[in-house]
Amino acid sequence: MNPEIDSYLQEGCGRCSLVGTPNCKVHTWQEELRYLRQLVLSCGLTEELKWKVPCYTHNGHTIVMVVAFKESATLSFFKGALLKDEHGILEKPGKNSQAGRVVRFTQVEEIAALEDVLKAYIFEAIEADEKGLKVNFKNISEYDVPEEFQERLDTDADLKEAFEALTPGRQKGYLLYFAGAKQSKTRASRVEKYIPKILKGLGFHD
Repeated sequence: MNPEIDSYLQEGCGRCSLVGTPNCKVHTWQEELRYLRQLVLSCGLTEELKWKVPCYTHNGHTIVMVVAFKESATLSFFKGALLKDEHGILEKPGKNSQAGRVVRFTQVEEIAALEDVLKAYIFEAIEADEKGLKVNFKNISEYDVPEEFQERLDTDADLKEAFEALTPGRQKGYLLYFAGAKQSKTRASRVEKYIPKILKGLGFHD
């Protein structure tokens, strides 16, 4: 057991001002998080703190994470898309998620009822990692480019070159953000706001 995870459970992740207070979401799901921690550790994984949350690795590769959200405690499979999910319990954490899959809990009893299934899924994920299986990610060319952004790319060679030089992940982040606005005016505003970052070679979250 990693002492950094003990600190996480006591104080929270530290990503917001509620850290160390009773209102911290980590405190909301204390029992559930501790149960999930023990369950995952019983599968022989190594416990680490990554991205400020408990991560469990095998040969240095992240297999699962135990995460507190506002509405639930969550067991997150890093490459859950590779799992067969014979019990139909896995969900995409977001509509655009490709690799990750999660199981959400609001009561310890829910975890206990699925304990054997969850362990089987974890061992399946370990086996997939050992076999070197890869998630087939959607190619960046398959994402729609909002008209407002395409117009700027077509008229600004420097912007086009800078955008194409970004990693596929950074390109995807911008395209999803730009396309997420319903109104053309808002999409255009978003494009204008982030052009300076694109020209600097920075991603949306950089």
